Amino acid sequence: MGAEDRNPDEIPASLVETLRSTLRGTLLRPGDAEYASARRLWNGMIDRRPALVARCESDEDVAAAVRFAGDRRLPLSVRGGGHGVAGHALCDGGLVVDLSRMTGVEVDAGERTARAQGGCTLGHVDRATQPYALAAPLGVVSETGIAGLTLSGGMGWLRRAHGLSCDALLRATVVTADGSVLTVDADHHPDLFWAIRGGGGNFGVVTSFEYRLHPVGPELFLCNVYYPARHAREVLRFCESHLAGTPDDGAAPLGVLGRVPADDALPADLHGEPFVALLALHPGDPAEGEAALRPLREITEPLFDLSGVTTYLAAQSLLDEDYPDGDRYYWKSVSLPGLTDETIDRLVDHAVRAPSPASTVDVWFQGGAMARVPEPGTAFSGRNAPYLIGIEGNWSDAADSERNVAWVRDTFAALRDFSAGGIYLNFPGFLEEGEQLVRESFGANYARLAAVKAAYDPDNLFRLNPNIPPKA
Repeated sequence: MGAEDRNPDEIPASLVETLRSTLRGTLLRPGDAEYASARRLWNGMIDRRPALVARCESDEDVAAAVRFAGDRRLPLSVRGGGHGVAGHALCDGGLVVDLSRMTGVEVDAGERTARAQGGCTLGHVDRATQPYALAAPLGVVSETGIAGLTLSGGMGWLRRAHGLSCDALLRATVVTADGSVLTVDADHHPDLFWAIRGGGGNFGVVTSFEYRLHPVGPELFLCNVYYPARHAREVLRFCESHLAGTPDDGAAPLGVLGRVPADDALPADLHGEPFVALLALHPGDPAEGEAALRPLREITEPLFDLSGVTTYLAAQSLLDEDYPDGDRYYWKSVSLPGLTDETIDRLVDHAVRAPSPASTVDVWFQGGAMARVPEPGTAFSGRNAPYLIGIEGNWSDAADSERNVAWVRDTFAALRDFSAGGIYLNFPGFLEEGEQLVRESFGANYARLAAVKAAYDPDNLFRLNPNIPPKA
């Protein structure tokens, strides 16, 4: 009987009680008081009913839950921060390994390292490291879980200065499919260490991450300027030339195409106006940052400019309110080798036609430190693509889901004409395109990943992810 064939209703109550008694944490079933909250994710589109939720409090809890699922061929999913847009954190009828109680962070300021448990969000890590004016290169929304972010790469404000989240990873604790608890780094299980830096959740449950930290903050300068969308060619072209003439370790802008929200803090006559925004965080001294980012704020007459000195913690949570818990999210991404005028025009056209005013088309300028790591150096693929386009469908009303999903898919299809292949697996949509797109995204690293998968998860227990089937 295959893993996907097991009926969870067949699990004898005595076995469930045996698992419950083994855990330091809590085991939840349908009908338990906390079950409803345990199956609720950030993305309101996800509505699944697991048979069991193991709210783990230790590596031993995780190992016991993994062995239980593997021995009984139960579907298994892993919940870290619960912020993954594709909703892989929950499974129907199976067992969820829930790390949400495992949020400890230990900082060694002298060594500039931090060890964070797998249930941590960016906010947990940033609040622990910023008292020492240190930071790991994580994402741009503080409520994002570090686990999913890091395992599939991890792009944030510091990507050009300090690389991806997975590039900062020094060591990890991994519970593999047989319930082993492994410490992995460059010297211990180096094949597995290579694979978890960009290969996603295919290889086990990562219960702790040890990061290299960099001097960042507590204050720095944030560029946050909004231009009329009709100037998109001029603005994005300027960013290209600006980056070509600046040091590799500077700030990488994030271009955002959308419509001005109906926010009381913004001029009422601009509500709904199409814009192209530039957001960039300078990693150094605020005065130096203001000077370095000033050209991005003077390209043409802006609609408004919200730039200024801020704290790193504030910058990390700047976008949180744009992604409220429980709204509906459907995203895709496309790597691009260049930005032609036709590409830019297509980006603007699709952004303006989004059914939801909260949806955006984002242009991630890449390069710098993330591109200096050799492509085979980690499992993450696509480092050399100068641009990543994020297509974000964000809306509130379930009745609008069909139109918004269709818009994302249509935009994705239109941009694939310009793509050299590959997507960013933290913005995956629901991967309707299947294994071929996953293969394409990992590129030359795919065969090596399949071999590592065969070594550590030969039965594909960890398959609720952008999956890499095991192959010798």
